[in-house]
Amino acid sequence: MIRMRNDMKAALLAGGASLVLLAGALVFQYGIGLPPCEICHWQRWPHIAAIVFGLGGGALLAANLVPARIGTWLAGLAILFVALSGALGVYHAGVEWRWWEGPSACTGTGFTPGAAFDFKPIPVTACDEAAWRFLGLSLAGYNAIISFVVAGAALYLLRRKP
Repeated sequence: MIRMRNDMKAALLAGGASLVLLAGALVFQYGIGLPPCEICHWQRWPHIAAIVFGLGGGALLAANLVPARIGTWLAGLAILFVALSGALGVYHAGVEWRWWEGPSACTGTGFTPGAAFDFKPIPVTACDEAAWRFLGLSLAGYNAIISFVVAGAALYLLRRKP
């Protein structure tokens, strides 16, 4: 039986939560049909990094394939990336509530080659319009809240005395 150190627990929590949040985003995109905007994509990249450092690093630590002394670093990086996605979620929610402006690429139309390469303009998913809300919060708002709660809980685990 593997004895779980606090750094492993923190890394696995951060990476596992990021995996769940990323899977949820993909369900909304492919299962429900809500296309992501540019800032939505920005929020996904830190979750991917948290999965790599958290789940990957936690698994390597548990299997004793990497030195135990880097466990704190792996967990810290996973926590940092989860918090970064949360910060991007706050930024995105602020753009949706029109508290500040978002990137210009998130409005208007763009073009991509179609089947016949006709270059007709297609709509771009707007960053300043929430495609879905529940209890007044958009997906960006939920990502921010959940990411910060997970980062805080993982940091607590990491800093807790064994």
